[in-house]
Amino acid sequence: MLRVGGKMTCMACRNLVSNNMGVKVCIPLQKLHPLSRAIHHRYSNQQVPPHRTAARHISTMSRLPMRPPKPPPGSGGRGYQQQRNFWMLRLAARILRLRYIVLGSAVGGGYTAKKTYEEWKDLLPDFSEYNWVIPDYIWELSEQIDLEKLAKALPEMEEIAKLLPDMDKIGENFAFLKSLLSSETASEPALKAADASAPASTEASDKQHKKSSDKEKLDQLQEELLRTQMKYQRMLERLEKENKELRKVVLQKDDKGIHQRKIKKSLIDLYSEVLDILSDYDSNYNTQDHLPRVVVVGDQSAGKTSVLEMIAQARIFPRGSGEMMTRSPVKVTLSEGPHHVAMFKDSGREFDLGKEEDLAALRHEIELRMRKSVKEGQTVSPETISLSVKGPGIQRMVLVDLPGVISTVTSGMAPDTKETIFSISKAYMQNPNAIILCIQDGSVDAERSIVTDLVSQMDPHGKRTIFVLTKVDLAEKNLASPSRIQQIVEGKLFPMKALGYFAVVTGKGSTGESIDSIKDYEEDFFQNSRLLRDGMLKAHQVTTKNLSLAVSDCFWKMVRESVEQQADAFKASRFNLETEWKNNYPRLRELDRNELYEKAKNEILDEVISLSQVTPKHWEAILQKKLWERVSTHVIENIYLPAAQTMNSGTFNTTVDIKLKQWTDKQLPHKALEVAWETLQEEFARFMAEYKGKDQDDIFDKLKEAVKDESIKRHKWNERAMDSLRVIQHNALEDRSITDKPQWDAAIQFMDETLQSRLKDTESVIQDMVGPDWKQRWMNWSSRTADQHIRNETKNELERLLKLNEEHTAYLANDEVTTVRKNLEGRGVQVDPVLIKDTWHQMYRRHFLQKALVHCNLCKKGFYYYQRHFVDAELECNDVVLFWRIQRMLMITANTLRQQLTNNEVRRLEKNVKEVLEDFGEDSEKKKHLIIGRRVQLAEDLKKVREIQEKLEAFIEALHKEK
Repeated sequence: MLRVGGKMTCMACRNLVSNNMGVKVCIPLQKLHPLSRAIHHRYSNQQVPPHRTAARHISTMSRLPMRPPKPPPGSGGRGYQQQRNFWMLRLAARILRLRYIVLGSAVGGGYTAKKTYEEWKDLLPDFSEYNWVIPDYIWELSEQIDLEKLAKALPEMEEIAKLLPDMDKIGENFAFLKSLLSSETASEPALKAADASAPASTEASDKQHKKSSDKEKLDQLQEELLRTQMKYQRMLERLEKENKELRKVVLQKDDKGIHQRKIKKSLIDLYSEVLDILSDYDSNYNTQDHLPRVVVVGDQSAGKTSVLEMIAQARIFPRGSGEMMTRSPVKVTLSEGPHHVAMFKDSGREFDLGKEEDLAALRHEIELRMRKSVKEGQTVSPETISLSVKGPGIQRMVLVDLPGVISTVTSGMAPDTKETIFSISKAYMQNPNAIILCIQDGSVDAERSIVTDLVSQMDPHGKRTIFVLTKVDLAEKNLASPSRIQQIVEGKLFPMKALGYFAVVTGKGSTGESIDSIKDYEEDFFQNSRLLRDGMLKAHQVTTKNLSLAVSDCFWKMVRESVEQQADAFKASRFNLETEWKNNYPRLRELDRNELYEKAKNEILDEVISLSQVTPKHWEAILQKKLWERVSTHVIENIYLPAAQTMNSGTFNTTVDIKLKQWTDKQLPHKALEVAWETLQEEFARFMAEYKGKDQDDIFDKLKEAVKDESIKRHKWNERAMDSLRVIQHNALEDRSITDKPQWDAAIQFMDETLQSRLKDTESVIQDMVGPDWKQRWMNWSSRTADQHIRNETKNELERLLKLNEEHTAYLANDEVTTVRKNLEGRGVQVDPVLIKDTWHQMYRRHFLQKALVHCNLCKKGFYYYQRHFVDAELECNDVVLFWRIQRMLMITANTLRQQLTNNEVRRLEKNVKEVLEDFGEDSEKKKHLIIGRRVQLAEDLKKVREIQEKLEAFIEALHKEK
């Protein structure tokens, strides 16, 4: 028996305390005294000694009361004193012992939680490889956010402590729980029995587990591994989805100006710009484009486009059932952005890939661009269509979708379609830094593949090839031996080698499937597929998500390894080009084709403006001269000669009036406008030639000639000008009133010059007809031909006829022709009647002009008779009046055309020239054709190489910052 606070406990109480408590902390015996006393009186015959009130044992865990409390009335004081002392001790013991229980529980729970956390953390995959998924600005948030200000903004620790639970109340709850546990002592034997039976059942289960076969263990382990992989895969996808939403929010804030940075363009956008510039670059120094890009090749309808759409997370390409849809290379730049949009390189329109109408418009635009790039008579085109796709969570890379490889040319295709597709594919794959994404249809026999042989030729060691097996769901369903799929993805079936092998599912084959539904279908298929369950496929080899990550990693690895080498190559090309320029064109600025075009444009516009500086006198003189040269033959042959055949002056004037009216109504206005337009062209060309004599660059000659021709071709004279000009000319020709002698003399002079010029021309024609005379034959040792001899004899015969009748008419009668022919035959000359009439025409023309000149000289003094209207006059000068009317019409017409030129047409020509220059400026092919030469090409190469080098350096700098 032990003494505790004046009370005695038995050994049974000791055993009860040790068996009942489940914790290592001992409970004071004072707490169990009432229970132990009850058990002692129930199970033993020992007498309980009376309490000793005189001698009390006070432990260190108890405190004496400050003063004894007063006994209640009628108690006598004894019983209350005993109860008061033990109540105080029990209360003190519970309060002081509680801290050990709380401390022990905290230490044990902390250790258990730490151990559980360490085990859970070891099971997680290593996420450090995916740090690049998070964009640059997430890591730069620490630079944008002041952490000290944030710490100061947080509440103090005292305020946080107020929010914590009350530990005193927790202690009271623990004490109450302990008291409840102490009351369940009666159920301890049952608990011991249960504890004793537990090891027995565990041993039985261990024996049963040991009896299980090795195959069952292996199946269980594989299922457990698969479940673990799928669990982590779903966990990774969930984290990526959350990360995508977070990045979308951050990028949207960045677009609003909250997060402004110096580098506006992303890394992949800088790289895509370099590739766009290189696509238009044609170097003479063999600096080839060896920058990496992902080249997607495969047999037709193998699923190339579907794989690319899964990577881009949008159905952006035209789709067809078995027919060729990809007719030209499509370069797709994938990058990250707050919104899922697509945009062409040469267009500012954004297509919202979340809207079905925008997706349909994008597919239609891609199809139109493909068909437009294909030349007539061809099926495919090597021209590249550049497209950029941005969206949250999209892997950054540049892919080129090529036309599918075919084995047979079908109807409707060009005969060289197969060879053209092969040449396009080889041109992209021969780049030593290009990543070849080889797409193989898993639903068809592997022996029917064409693209694998082509890839093996371009990359025999497989150092830059990634093999993708599509339509695995159909392959698993149709193939009798699933191990054939395993042979393919392990690289044992095809002779080609690759960096990695992947198996993907791109939907059920319906064109209306969305990207999300395809992803769910792909995940469900591989989760339930026995290919993955039986270990034929590894978890990292399936789904387009894993494929996208692997291709992106390979792409950026290749970029980092090769971009600096390419930058050095273009740096060397720049040095060579600059050296050539300095040696050949030391005093000229480096002007590329566009800059030269702007310079030529300004010169041409200056030349057009110079037309407005031409004096009116110069315009009128040129117009009058050219117009008379154009209409003089008609006036002499069709008006003057027929009227001169009349017998009197009245008939002469009537004939002249009729002929002039017909001429004015039908021909004269057209002729006048033609002359004016030709004069404008000649003056324009003259000014351009004069400008060239100063400091003109001959490199612009072809361009200026093309601009002049095109401007003249487009220019049309004002239609209303012809009607007004016809009225003016008609009024001018109807006026016969010569007011003074100077006008008469001017008309005489004009008539004399015209007749002299015509006579000279006629003499020249006759001279050519009859050949050289005796003097020329003797001096030049020449002779007449047989035809000239016949014409000479005919001319002599006709001259005798004119001498006999000087008033002969203009036409030779038939009997006169017969007489002339017989006379010539009598002299041994055989002549044709047509030859006689032709010779007569020229002879009579000369005779008439000679007579007209004589009459013109006589009319120099005929102004007096004209004033009297030739009444009772021996001299009639109506022909002088005719020439005066013609001369006045020419002067008035020239003045009218000059006004139209200076007021309207010069300005319209200047407008046409500006329009032509604008059109030529927008047509790059036209400029390449018109501005040519080594100097131009050298400046173009210099500009391109500098631009490429600057872009590459900016990209390399950004790449190093990302590292």
